[in-house]
Amino acid sequence: MRSGSEEPVPLHEEFIYCCGAATHVLKCGPWKDLSKDESKNLPRLLFMIIPGNPGLAGYYRTFIQALYCGLNQQYPVWVVSHAGHCKPPSGMEMIEDTDIKELEDVFGLNGQVEHKLNFLKKNVSKDIKLVLIAHSIGCYITLEMMKRASELQVLRSVLLFPTIERMAQSPQGKLMTPLLCKLRYALYMPVYLLSFLPEGVKASLVRFALRGMKSCDESSITTSINLFSVDCIANILYMASQEMIKVVERDSTTIKQNLKKLIFYYGTGDSWCPQHYYDEIKMDFPDGDIRLCEKGLRHAFVLDASKEMAAMITDWLQDDLTKL
Repeated sequence: MRSGSEEPVPLHEEFIYCCGAATHVLKCGPWKDLSKDESKNLPRLLFMIIPGNPGLAGYYRTFIQALYCGLNQQYPVWVVSHAGHCKPPSGMEMIEDTDIKELEDVFGLNGQVEHKLNFLKKNVSKDIKLVLIAHSIGCYITLEMMKRASELQVLRSVLLFPTIERMAQSPQGKLMTPLLCKLRYALYMPVYLLSFLPEGVKASLVRFALRGMKSCDESSITTSINLFSVDCIANILYMASQEMIKVVERDSTTIKQNLKKLIFYYGTGDSWCPQHYYDEIKMDFPDGDIRLCEKGLRHAFVLDASKEMAAMITDWLQDDLTKL
């Protein structure tokens, strides 16, 4: 596909309540509302990004802009943060002040699945087809969405660096599970103390932490400042602790039922989903579109390879889009 023009990419930012939890939404393109069935200008297709963890929408800002341009600016590209994975603007609380409890444990892994389904139900017309692009634990969430809501018109699901099985047994999982499941509360106090630092100092700390990267995305630095919020980090770590406990067996049944809609993309040096996970799923589903990264991209590709990943995805989906 042609690359987009050099004109500024239209980007709309919203902070909303979804399932009673603060949610950050970034929308690429001129379409701000896709829920009105009577509108004649609704696009046929929505590209929706399901983040990893931390599930802050800002990490995907460059990615959705590059994807939108790579799609010739023909389709909206949205990213929806995980519930509570954002620092709400002034005057907005993390949890909506209401007597109605919309969802039990919205910040947990199951709650995050229902959170995305609820967002689609309230904000996107049923007539619009979907391309779901998921990253890391977002791939688990996406498979659950397809399992629970078979009525969704999913054209394709692209699963990037998919953590869909045996997370606690992965090299990184073995390291992080004790910390996340037993010691995460000990992290709250230092985060609380760091939250009082000036914004410039926080940015300097983030730059120092990411100093090993040759070309770190600037939006990643500004987004990472959210991690100095105790409420935000508590929700991130709580969800991560559930991932270690609940993401155990690969859901091969759902994969088999949706195999023709799925594209898997595994890393070669990914300590969250090591290469033998790729070897095994490739053996179990020889007819599946299951790819191994040949570019050496890191699991957290949004930090320095958003444009490269977006270009690959637009190339993968060319045939699907020409058939629309």
